Amino acid sequence: MARYLTITLEKRGVTALAVLLDDAAPRTCAAVWEALPQSGQVYHGKYARNEIYHLVPAFASVEPGKENTTVTPIPGDVCYFSFDSDDLGNPAYGYEQEADVRAPEPAGAKAIIDLAVFYGRNNLLINGDQGWVPGNVFATIVEGLDELAQACQSIWMDGARGEKLTFARSHQD
Repeated sequence: MARYLTITLEKRGVTALAVLLDDAAPRTCAAVWEALPQSGQVYHGKYARNEIYHLVPAFASVEPGKENTTVTPIPGDVCYFSFDSDDLGNPAYGYEQEADVRAPEPAGAKAIIDLAVFYGRNNLLINGDQGWVPGNVFATIVEGLDELAQACQSIWMDGARGEKLTFARSHQD
């Protein structure tokens, strides 16, 4: 039986429905599903192009690793990225202190998970400082992509401050 999640921009009141790709990315789907709901400050992609995402502390008991990866996500792809604070802790990336993205702790770098939604075409996951950044495609939007894309354009043009991106379980059939 298919499993679904909702993707919501809280302030803008827009929700899309995505189906988990359990056959293509079983480890990632399991890790994300067990950790839902996840909510946080939304950001609009600087490098990838038509992307919104949020950053949360690592939640999987075992990192799922690479599966069903892409560097060219298409509209409706929902991706999982794993970084450490060395990757994102540089002040040049522009994250505020509240984003919980900081320098490594003495025992090692803190894992950070990026849950991302791609809403338009011509995306390319390359970062000028790090090179290619493959993401695990673990879900695809099946309802509400057009409305979500309009709200994402509003984030790009009007700003993201105060907007939360929430991923939650849906019990759609």
